[in-house]
Amino acid sequence: MTVEVFKTNVQKEADKNHVIAVIQRQFPTYKINFDLEDCDKILRVEGAQLEPKNIIDYVNTLGYICVALE
Repeated sequence: MTVEVFKTNVQKEADKNHVIAVIQRQFPTYKINFDLEDCDKILRVEGAQLEPKNIIDYVNTLGYICVALE
């Protein structure tokens, strides 16, 4: 399992739920959660054969900023 952490600009609970639903539809085995309390609005994704670029592309397509954190 790989865990990737991303900085986003997702602010609202409804937006968070929408982003999770979209990613979950494409990658049903991934575990996904947000920490909107964090100043970086952290998105964590855990899964096998996880490609960070795919997650970034999906979130960007929805109109949000998403940057991988090292």
